[in-house]
Amino acid sequence: MPHLNHSSTPPPRTEWDSFPVTSDISIRPLSSDDKAVWVNLWRDYLAFYDTTLPSEIYDLTFARYTDATRKDMRAWLAWDTTMAVGLVHAIAHPHGWKAEPVTYLQDLFTTPAARGKGVARALIETVYADADAAGRPSVYWLTQIGNTPARALYDRVATPTDFMKYQRTN
Repeated sequence: MPHLNHSSTPPPRTEWDSFPVTSDISIRPLSSDDKAVWVNLWRDYLAFYDTTLPSEIYDLTFARYTDATRKDMRAWLAWDTTMAVGLVHAIAHPHGWKAEPVTYLQDLFTTPAARGKGVARALIETVYADADAAGRPSVYWLTQIGNTPARALYDRVATPTDFMKYQRTN
């Protein structure tokens, strides 16, 4: 498991494809100075799911995740020395079956070079710690059925459910 250092503030870099990931991973909240790095990571995350979004959504989403007055939307970046190698987004919301709110881990992404090195697990554990500190013990997320590499990790850190997701198409 990587060493987590929550205090460093490395400068943003975006050339992560060939960057060797070390065990010195730091996780820190997304800040307003991280936009260029975050945009590149989120774009790659969305591309993994064959999704593109207009620039207005990037701007809106970044503004929401970096708004210090919002307690319902949180985001973190994983850094290896001076390079951002992953992101996670979490949304807290009320639940009709529970007294306390729950946490939805909406987006989790690591760069190809960071995969299999504990970065995704460290990001999930960051969401778990944030949820616990805020009194939201329930954390859940979705992934594609065929996302076998991610599911191998998820099966170790969470319990799968038997629910299918349905959504309205517009």
